[in-house]
Amino acid sequence: METGSPETTGVAGDEPVWRGLPPGLLRMRRLLLMVWAGVLALVAGLLPGLLAGWPWAAFALLPLALAAWRWRLLGRNWRSWRYAERADDLLISRGVLWREETVVPYGRMQLVEVTSGPVERYFKLASVQLHTAAAATDATVPGLDPAEAERLRDRLTELGEARSAGL
Repeated sequence: METGSPETTGVAGDEPVWRGLPPGLLRMRRLLLMVWAGVLALVAGLLPGLLAGWPWAAFALLPLALAAWRWRLLGRNWRSWRYAERADDLLISRGVLWREETVVPYGRMQLVEVTSGPVERYFKLASVQLHTAAAATDATVPGLDPAEAERLRDRLTELGEARSAGL
């Protein structure tokens, strides 16, 4: 594959080729949700149940109901995240109610880093964080496969150096 072809730049005509996040991120977030919901349900049910009587243990249902609602929201949020590599910039789109699209020109990138915390490493995930001169830029692509995160980092770094050399 040659550099600059539609397959490597993510450009097909004028429309960007959007890529979604892998399902591992959704699995990780849902597992963490269930762990926290279980702990909260235990505390919310056990404490009132022991102190005020067993009917008060029904308070354990509240964190579980909230977790069921949040489970659905996590799926919608995960589906809303996508990114596209274009010839001159990277697009990151996210949000369900409030759509947010971030455009990061390659020539404005100062640092591209791949991060992976302990939970992310367990699920074999990594995040790509883009830093620009603008402090308000929130350009992060979370939950990528580590190989894809490193490929994206290397590609963005290469394109950023090429574009900034022309400034």
